Amino acid sequence: MPESPIRKLVPFADSAKKKGVKVYHLNIGQPDIKTPEVAIEAVKNADIRVLEYSHSAGFESYRNKLAAFYQNAGLLVESQDIIITTGGSEALMFAMGSTMDQGDEIIIPEPFYANYNGFSIASGIKVVPVISGIESGFALPPIEEFEKLITPRTKAILICNPGNPTGYLYSKEEIEKLAAIVKKHDLFLIADEVYREFIYDKDVQHHSVLNVPGIEQNAIMIDSVSKRYSMCGARIGCVVSKNKEVMQTVMKFAQARLSPPTYAQIASEAALDTPQTYFDEVIAEYKERRDTLIAELQKIEGVQVATPKGAFYCIAKLPVDNADKFAQWLLEEFEDNKETVMVAPASGFYSTKGVGQDEVRIAYVLKKEDLVRSVEILKLALAKYKA
Repeated sequence: MPESPIRKLVPFADSAKKKGVKVYHLNIGQPDIKTPEVAIEAVKNADIRVLEYSHSAGFESYRNKLAAFYQNAGLLVESQDIIITTGGSEALMFAMGSTMDQGDEIIIPEPFYANYNGFSIASGIKVVPVISGIESGFALPPIEEFEKLITPRTKAILICNPGNPTGYLYSKEEIEKLAAIVKKHDLFLIADEVYREFIYDKDVQHHSVLNVPGIEQNAIMIDSVSKRYSMCGARIGCVVSKNKEVMQTVMKFAQARLSPPTYAQIASEAALDTPQTYFDEVIAEYKERRDTLIAELQKIEGVQVATPKGAFYCIAKLPVDNADKFAQWLLEEFEDNKETVMVAPASGFYSTKGVGQDEVRIAYVLKKEDLVRSVEILKLALAKYKA
């Protein structure tokens, strides 16, 4: 199993904190936004005498309510098209295990969420990367590049939309191109759509793979409550597909792990009652954070950054040879007024060796003044590191 590029530097951060250094965490997508009160109260007020198993597919009441939530968002799914999982991570593992056998291949545009590497290794399948670049803002690579990579062992294409770690939002045309290729080659199109609400510009919108006509049997959506409701610790996600055979297979995995956690399902079901005002405020806050971060990064000589359209991450190319060493040096040897920053080296978000060595992923999940201070520290650190 590969190390997590997001968490592997934690021991160095812990050591820095023990020395009295404040660490600004730009490395992990842990929002500081408050979890909706309605979810917290539901857990506090739950009248449970026996903490028993739930149905392996999750509470029926939750799946019914979640189906209505998706329908309200324009996704025509029913409760039987949904299986609740222990986080989006388990949903991805179930999707891979249900559609691929040992030695099969999955094509993924990179950079991609680092744990896709771990999930694929755990499932015995091979990641076949197709590289997107910072010059295009990490847009979908030409569809011809996908065609070149398809073999008899290829079973699926996996995308994250909007993307982690890039923040890229796929256009309707790009989704339709992917739909056409999976239809042509009889592949699955697995879409990790956990950041669907986090879209910041008025002239763009999210396009789900579940909304593309003609690929109902090919499309699998992965979702989670972690970011939508700032409930990362709940560990509740889901697999959604109209393909009955896929869902029957996913159910076997769900039965093998017995059931998703009860209290977390109670919180997640209640969270569906969160008022729209909560999301309006959250999106406005993240938009300001994004604009602040990008503006500050663009002031640093030698730094290149693509403006993300969604999620709450960006990839920044730094004027260093090895971002892994630089990130560790930040925690071990650098501080400014007893403060430093923690970033995620981007090489771990690629499966192609040697790519992304000078890039880092930055999560803008801190308040604006902390982002400004973090970039100021980064600027000072880069100057000292180069010297």
